[in-house]
Amino acid sequence: MPGILSPLTRAVTYTRWLHLLVGSVVPFVCAMVYPGLVDPSLADWALIAVLPVPLALAAAAVPGTRRAEGLQARLMLFPGAHARVKGDEDPGVSATPSASWSDRGRTAVWMVLRLEAGLAVALVSGQLMALSLTLTGAAVGDPGPTAPLLRSAEPGWAYALLAPVPVLVLLMIVAGAGALMARAARRLLGPSAKERLAVLEERTERLLERNRIARELHDSIGHALTLAVVQAGAARAAGSPDFTDRALRAIEETGRAALEDLERVLVVLRETSRPAGTRPGLAEADRLLDSARSSGAEVDAEVSGALEHVPGPVSREGYRILQEALTNVLRHAGPVPVRVRVAVEEARLRLEVRNPLAAGAPPAGAGLGSGLRGIRERAALLGGDARAGRDDGQWLLRVDLPLR
Repeated sequence: MPGILSPLTRAVTYTRWLHLLVGSVVPFVCAMVYPGLVDPSLADWALIAVLPVPLALAAAAVPGTRRAEGLQARLMLFPGAHARVKGDEDPGVSATPSASWSDRGRTAVWMVLRLEAGLAVALVSGQLMALSLTLTGAAVGDPGPTAPLLRSAEPGWAYALLAPVPVLVLLMIVAGAGALMARAARRLLGPSAKERLAVLEERTERLLERNRIARELHDSIGHALTLAVVQAGAARAAGSPDFTDRALRAIEETGRAALEDLERVLVVLRETSRPAGTRPGLAEADRLLDSARSSGAEVDAEVSGALEHVPGPVSREGYRILQEALTNVLRHAGPVPVRVRVAVEEARLRLEVRNPLAAGAPPAGAGLGSGLRGIRERAALLGGDARAGRDDGQWLLRVDLPLR
């Protein structure tokens, strides 16, 4: 019994009831013009149900009607978490204007369904409420002129017990009709294939942006922290004031650059109108090489070709790839000799980072972290390729990026 009566305690039942009754307004207004509401016959009621249909079809042809009906359905058929109805976060009802004749057709079917269902629920509501009032009157001996069978009956408390029954029946009918209308709204007012595709594209863009921001933070902050740890350890082991001074200066510069990257990422996340600033490119690769050298690594760098002719996206991603490669070397192999080759060819950018493997240490980037995965993702997004592995007793990272 509690499960059967549970719809009566939900706010959504009554907002759906109101939504249905609002749909009966147009048929009753038309009935006031013709054929009238004074003692209508069954034929008159059939005519009242048919007369507003052309108006509904004409209204459905207006693109904004679908938006208005979708908003009403969202607010009244799916009113929110307070109604204790599952799935309220995504009712599946669109609130955008009609973009095609298919949308207009589904809206037309919805409009006609809403008129007919609203008229039926309004008539049933009136009859059952009248019956409840009649039973209440019969309990005190005055059932009213509409109930001749009860006029001759003796007043009794049994009629008072029966009076709530029509109301309960009405509420159960309303709950069922409201649930059916909610399902119909999802089918008829739900997003079209074009809208679902647009939502999917927007969701994909958000996921890509989150992944890009995660890679940015991983590369920038991870590089800064790795250099800071290596520099601090080297300074403590050296015991030289001059070396300690250089190490602290390198930590300061690297930390400042990391803070700039962090601020730029936070600007993007906050979606403020303030420009996010420019991301570093390969033209600033000397900063990365100097940071690695200050950590004790012997960096042999060779650059061939014009870096200024490298397209912006390729240059920026190449900078991050080089940053992550040097970070992996310092993290996994320590301050070892590193050979860096950057070649700008006619149609490709080739980047190689080679370093010896430290004794007993895993190869750079071979752990369970996301460094190599991020490098491969960056290369794949540009249509390039990234490969890493052992090569003649050393660890080699080779990245090819197309310039077009």
